[in-house]
Amino acid sequence: MKRNSNMTANSSSIKYTLFMLFGLSAHAVQAQVDTTKRKPGELPPTMEQVEVVRDYRPILADAVKIRQSPDLTNIRAYQPKLKYSIQDKKLDINTGTHRLEIQPLADLRRETLYNSYAKLGVGNLSTLNGEVYLASGEDEFMQYGGFARHLSQKGKLEGQSFSQQKIGVFARSILDDFTLDGEIGFKRNASNYYGYNPDLPDANLDPSSIAYSDIYAKGELTSNFTDNDALLSYSVKADAYLFSNNYDAGENAFAISANVNKRVNVFNIGANVSGDFASVKDAAYSIGNHIGKINPYVRFKGKGYNLTLGANFVSEFGSQSQTNIFPAVNLELAFIPEYATIYAGVDGDVKRTSLRTLAYENPYLNTNIAIENMTEKFNAYGGIKGNGGATLGYKAGVFYKRINDLPFYVNAPNTIGPADGSIYNFPRFDLIYDNGENNIYGLEGEIDFQVSEAFKLGGKVTISEYDIENEEEAWFMPKFRAEGNTRINITDKVFVTGELLFVGQTYAKVYESPYFGETASLEYTKVTVPAFADLSAGIEYRITPRIGVYAQFNNLLNTSYQRFLYYPRLGFNAIGGVNFSF
Repeated sequence: MKRNSNMTANSSSIKYTLFMLFGLSAHAVQAQVDTTKRKPGELPPTMEQVEVVRDYRPILADAVKIRQSPDLTNIRAYQPKLKYSIQDKKLDINTGTHRLEIQPLADLRRETLYNSYAKLGVGNLSTLNGEVYLASGEDEFMQYGGFARHLSQKGKLEGQSFSQQKIGVFARSILDDFTLDGEIGFKRNASNYYGYNPDLPDANLDPSSIAYSDIYAKGELTSNFTDNDALLSYSVKADAYLFSNNYDAGENAFAISANVNKRVNVFNIGANVSGDFASVKDAAYSIGNHIGKINPYVRFKGKGYNLTLGANFVSEFGSQSQTNIFPAVNLELAFIPEYATIYAGVDGDVKRTSLRTLAYENPYLNTNIAIENMTEKFNAYGGIKGNGGATLGYKAGVFYKRINDLPFYVNAPNTIGPADGSIYNFPRFDLIYDNGENNIYGLEGEIDFQVSEAFKLGGKVTISEYDIENEEEAWFMPKFRAEGNTRINITDKVFVTGELLFVGQTYAKVYESPYFGETASLEYTKVTVPAFADLSAGIEYRITPRIGVYAQFNNLLNTSYQRFLYYPRLGFNAIGGVNFSF
């Protein structure tokens, strides 16, 4: 009972307290409202008028509805049941090498190649040019053919005429282990001693003729390249000729040379062996001039270097006999691989003086030419060579040579007749030798530039200085020589070529002319031979793949320059004609 009375008293107390709080709150709100500023008919701010149109119905769009009621009684986390299985499969890697599948080529039309051609041309200065070249097909086992050439011209001076003929046959066979080459032919060069001295314009009104005949044969056997370094590489070469003029001079020669090379580990062992046997005759002499050479060597070749160590044993026998031993050392070092290689070397040799070689260089030789071999006692050289990419090749270097018995052309003394003062044997050239130690040193450079098959350019420059022991000058030997050539394919039917030769100033030794019956004097006059430039150009147009026309223009500067004193060359001359391939 007592507990119920307490509970009743507490409830009354709570109700009284809530009533008092509500009353105070209403009074406080009423006190904060300023009723004096409200307009007539305006509702108090604590009251709003709401117009009810319809009952409020909350509506959700279909996109946001959740049509499944959650199960609030299930509080267990969901754990999916997983299954694992491992496949035993071979991994196929396609990045490595694999067998290539043979793909058939399209049926391309092969370009027609012609093995033979004929050329015929005419020009001013009574120029006649003809050439025929015949060759078999492309069978490597046996290739053979023949050729014939003729060129003749005539200048304005009395007897200034030239004629050249060449005819021959050749064969080539490429076998499994080696290749055979051979050629047999005949050459003839004819001219006149047409020398002209402006100070003696009537001295040579009836020049004598000069003609050289050359029957030659040459052959070569060379081992073919193989990847097997253990095999022996070899080559054998033979040359023979019968050379003579329309007087009493002649030279018969036979030469054979061989090379063998064997690779052993990191170096090569080899040797060059040669024998050169010649007999020379003229009206006043008949001599034998033979040279044998043996050049053993060891070559070390590695990454970026190539070193050759050897010696050159040279023996002269015949009319004169002596033996020399020279070093044969050569080093090549790749300074910048594939772009620049430094080279240097030291060697020496004996070079046979050949009547045939002299006549091709200077056909206006006198009778009874003296024959002595030139000894190159010391030859040192060095420089740099390489490529400037795929389009440029170059070489630049220095050289120094010490030579005994250095040969020079000199103007032979003429003979003056006792009665009318006529001059005989005007003018011809003798050969003299400086038997002292002669030093030659200088610079040389070569360049070969090829952008593509459409443009090629090449050139060579040599600058030399001569320290001659006995002679006053290095007669007819220029200190500066430059030559260049180019070929431009303007289209696939039009081709242009050009050549330039520049030879610096030289000096001639002209002996005084004795009278008939007198002994020739050793007195001479030094004559300057001016420098000259010879520029030539050619053009060819292919009308069809078989037929074309061409034109060649020589000595475009039209200068009557002289390579040898008193023998001016032809001025401007042009040749034009047609060529036919078959």
